[in-house]
Amino acid sequence: MGSIPSSSRASSNPSPSLGRRDAVAGILERCREAVRPALVEAVGRLHPWNGEMAAYALGWSDVAGTPDPGGSEGKGVRAALAVLGAEAVGADGGVAVPGAVAVELVHTFSLLHDDIMDGDGLRRQRPAVWKAYGTGPAVLAGDALHALAVQTLAESPGPWAGAAVRSLSGTLSALVSGQAEDLQFERRPWRGSGAVGPEQYRSMAERKTGALLGSAIGLGAVLGGAPAGTVSVLERSGCHLGVAFQAVDDLLGIWGDTAVTGKPVHGDLRQRKKTYPVLAALAGGGKAAQELAVLLESPGPMDDAAAARAALLVEEAGGRAATREEARRHMDAARCGLREASLTPRAAGDLDALFTYVLERSW
Repeated sequence: MGSIPSSSRASSNPSPSLGRRDAVAGILERCREAVRPALVEAVGRLHPWNGEMAAYALGWSDVAGTPDPGGSEGKGVRAALAVLGAEAVGADGGVAVPGAVAVELVHTFSLLHDDIMDGDGLRRQRPAVWKAYGTGPAVLAGDALHALAVQTLAESPGPWAGAAVRSLSGTLSALVSGQAEDLQFERRPWRGSGAVGPEQYRSMAERKTGALLGSAIGLGAVLGGAPAGTVSVLERSGCHLGVAFQAVDDLLGIWGDTAVTGKPVHGDLRQRKKTYPVLAALAGGGKAAQELAVLLESPGPMDDAAAARAALLVEEAGGRAATREEARRHMDAARCGLREASLTPRAAGDLDALFTYVLERSW
């Protein structure tokens, strides 16, 4: 199913930023190596067709089902959070592997379904699963991954399996609620009565994105035997991290480098997605916000010139700056949670480095 790509090495005289990135690459690689055999084993339990689609979605194989060394497996941030969550409460990271596998499966399932609902034809610079295999098969593969995630946790050894399943079940409910809100936002107007405000978008992001990152670190702590109070603090910290992650993702959706994101520049604007930068810009009022609203309300597809103009108006109206501040504010809250909990120093440092990576990734 392909090997894990080796991490890039820093130069002999790395800058502090390069040194930090290399350190995070090492953390992510260590956690992938710990989790990947169990993830491969879990996917191998699926029906062969579902397993083939899962392997394609995970970047292990191509659409023909053959190993794809060039496939992108993603960074594995959620799996790393689970492993570090156990280590942070003084347990061996290995006890969190079932939780790490479960969150990776849930994340993959959510991407399969999100791409269908959003009509996104590309994922990690390859055709999305629904484009490669068809809509029905992609829905089925997502359902299979969902069920497998719960089964993996339910069968995990040790006395904490029940608590872990209860935690994941709550996360799944929150994730689905967040996605429902996100879809409803598409039907609401850009301004006036019924318009979506930044606060409502933040609430949606807490469920759709924050809940799973909070669950990842929380599951590690649960499987590591942490008391409920510590688990709750770490879950909140991970949720704040998720909102910061979503804010950065929204910035990349408008101004990101295509070579990094795998999606066209100004892609979210072309699709008229209600993202935080746009909503914050509209909420600010002023001439730029008014022109932006007219542009977004105009019928027909948005061409290159219109998308570029919309991006400029979002920035002029303060949407880009407001989103950066939103990310920083939630990152501060996430770090505050790490300080509030009584954690082992090394794992706490690794978590802090990973949090910094999430905030600074190509924005």
